[in-house]
Amino acid sequence: MNQYLIPANSKRSMLILGLFTPVDMIIVAIGGTITLALLMVINAETLQDIGIILTPLLISAAMVSPVPNHRNVWNLTANIYGYFSKRRTYYWKGWCMTHVEEEQTIEK
Repeated sequence: MNQYLIPANSKRSMLILGLFTPVDMIIVAIGGTITLALLMVINAETLQDIGIILTPLLISAAMVSPVPNHRNVWNLTANIYGYFSKRRTYYWKGWCMTHVEEEQTIEK
C-alpha cells in the first residue's frame, strides 16, 4: 500500500489568503491610502475626476492580482526587469561533434 500524501500547493499556505505576501498587502494599503486622501481633497464632479481618484487603488490592485506561471503581476514585472537589466553570459557546457577532446594514450 504505497500511498503518499503530498500537499499540492504547500507554498500557498505561507501566503495571506493563499495569494498575498506582506509586501503585496503593503502595496494595496498604500494605494488605498492615497485613494482615500484623494477622495478627501478632490471634489469629484465628473467621471474623469472619479477615474483620477481611483487610479492609485486600481494600479496597486492590478499589480498584486495573480497571473498564470507567476505569483502576481508585481512578481512578473520584477522578473521581466531582472531579465532585461542584468548581464546574461552563457557558457557552453555541452558537447557536439566539432568539439571533441583528443584522447590521451598512456605509454608504458
